[in-house]
Amino acid sequence: MAHATLSSSILASYGKVVAGSAEATVVVEIVMAGGWLMLPIILCSILAIAIVIERFWTLSVNRIAPKYAVGQVWTWIKNNELDSTRMRELRLASPLGQILAAGLVQARQGRDAMNSAIAQSAAVVIHELERYLSTLGTIAAITPLLGLLGTVIGMIRVFTEIMVQGTGNPNALAGGISEALITTAAGLCVAIPAYACHRFFVRRVDTLVLALEQESAKLVDALHGDRRVDVRDFSIPAEGEKKA
Repeated sequence: MAHATLSSSILASYGKVVAGSAEATVVVEIVMAGGWLMLPIILCSILAIAIVIERFWTLSVNRIAPKYAVGQVWTWIKNNELDSTRMRELRLASPLGQILAAGLVQARQGRDAMNSAIAQSAAVVIHELERYLSTLGTIAAITPLLGLLGTVIGMIRVFTEIMVQGTGNPNALAGGISEALITTAAGLCVAIPAYACHRFFVRRVDTLVLALEQESAKLVDALHGDRRVDVRDFSIPAEGEKKA
């Protein structure tokens, strides 16, 4: 009884391995049938996946515009603790900290000088936020064209076979038709997710830029505004709470 159960388990595992190997073989055959244009399409898909993972990790609100950054800076200012060490800590903490530090350097020169310094630093930060997005958009644009090129090449092959052998040999025509269909499908399978991710990250960058503008404006208003500002006007972490 035990031997029968063991044999059944071994046969089931072997069947799964064979099925998986067969599926892998089918995938390889499909890629090979697509022709040489499948190579740039596959490379584009790998690059798109890498960009999506990197941007999803990088474009986090807590990493770009920490919730308590402005409140922490205002606390340092009120307690006369804003020295060069604090400025360096602020500059290296986050992109928002980099913008705030640039503005604080020019804070004594007036509101306009502070706003100008913030704008210049923000331009650098925004450029970093948009890194690789143009590449992702290019991938979304060119992969359908690569698929279309494969379609054209495949159809040229089909008509060439018709001219040479006529229409009596369907096997001779199947290769060109399959190449035409496979490359088109592969190009679209890469382009559609790439375009969706590109739009998502563009929207994320717009949201982050708005948050950076709002947070930096709070500090400018606090230092050069007409109204009296209290520490409680900012988001301050509670005692023992870890800052984002």
